[in-house]
Amino acid sequence: MRSRGLTCPLPILSPAQDTHRRHLVRRGPEAWHEAPPSSLAPAPAAQEAPGPAGGPRPPRCGVPDPPDGLNARNRQKRFVLSGGRWEKTDLTYRILRYPWQLVREQVQRTMAEALKLWSEVTPLTFTEVYEGHADIMIDFTRYWHGDDLPFDGPGGVLAHAFFPKTNREGDVHFDYDETWTIGDNQGTDLLLVAAHEFGHILGLQHTTAAKALMAPFYTFGYPPSLSPDDRRGIQHLYGRPRPAPSSRPPTLGPQAGVDTNEIAPLEPEAPPDACEVSFDAAATIRGELFFFKAGYVWRLRGGQLQPGYPALASRHWRGLPNPVDAAFEDAQGHIWFFQGAQYWMYDGEKPVVGPAPLSELGLLWSPVHAALVWGSGKNKIYFFRNGYYWRFHSGTRRVNNQVPRRATDWRGVPSEVDAAFQDADGYAYFLRGRLYWKFDPVKVKVLEGFPRRVGPDFFGCAEPANTFH
Repeated sequence: MRSRGLTCPLPILSPAQDTHRRHLVRRGPEAWHEAPPSSLAPAPAAQEAPGPAGGPRPPRCGVPDPPDGLNARNRQKRFVLSGGRWEKTDLTYRILRYPWQLVREQVQRTMAEALKLWSEVTPLTFTEVYEGHADIMIDFTRYWHGDDLPFDGPGGVLAHAFFPKTNREGDVHFDYDETWTIGDNQGTDLLLVAAHEFGHILGLQHTTAAKALMAPFYTFGYPPSLSPDDRRGIQHLYGRPRPAPSSRPPTLGPQAGVDTNEIAPLEPEAPPDACEVSFDAAATIRGELFFFKAGYVWRLRGGQLQPGYPALASRHWRGLPNPVDAAFEDAQGHIWFFQGAQYWMYDGEKPVVGPAPLSELGLLWSPVHAALVWGSGKNKIYFFRNGYYWRFHSGTRRVNNQVPRRATDWRGVPSEVDAAFQDADGYAYFLRGRLYWKFDPVKVKVLEGFPRRVGPDFFGCAEPANTFH
């Protein structure tokens, strides 16, 4: 396999490829894309009306409408939920690439304004970051771009993204080939589209409510605002804004008819529920399987959760950072942990190294999202981050090349993973969100029937009811 750099040029397509891809329609379980014509309802009266029969459809969001969600038999004027929400209220976001028509500062200001529409009516906060993985990853890309949901060139589908609790939660993609503008109906208004897509990112589906921001079809209106239906939907998920410190304390108890479904901060003595979380890291250590989340560790032996777990990870490894981004045990029995741009190494439960900079290992990018020990002799170690991976040698404590390879070498594994480990039979497991993929070392690809859910398979959690993603 040839080593590749980090640059990701936008593809140039031939006219034949362009024509084929504009008419390609795909259906998938978790992301938004254009649905077949039979499942699309006409635009609501307040929306841009479709063209004549056989003509072009109006521009729209790429999310598929819920079953019967826009059907004439089910025209309830109310919000629709995706089935998931974020488990925290302080979220980060990062812009990976930008449209050519706008300068960076314009795009950054527009994304902040779009998120502010949602933060003004909820306890949510959004902070822009400029490196590493963020909760919300924003990108401008075109045609085939790695998620099996190709864009179709100018017009048609404008953007798509992934709901909470799916395997790419927080990812939002805008079609680079649109004419992006701000407050100008001569192109596609970025503020309006971004605000709509962020509603999906937070857990809202399309609605049939008139003039709602979460209606599926694009129609110009500047500046955008939330309709009462949008506001009810987002507050159903996250609650109302927190009162200002100077305001009068709220009366005790919920008010009649008011949704007070606000996410409360996690109590220090209450560990997360393994059935409800996305784990930060996982590793096979001393022949047992450890899962890490928010300073806690779950310990499985022979597939059984051991008594006394989950427990604070610091009970085993004093001085361990919280949370842990990745972990593994090398062939010498040293246990490595990673957080941000630093790493720690322990000999059993005794600290040996750390915190030390990742640059000592030859890694110039951070954080490490997952670490995998591969092979019977624990002699192959791989670091994964943002769709790329590095080979690491614990003996020399260096990666073999600062330039990574593409994670597509691991056939069937999602481009971004949260954790990875190998079992006693040599199979590798990759976690993303609440799902996992099992990788066959002989066929060198993911087994059929995956991904599956981590909670039911490892912790005996009840299988969730079928929901539309």
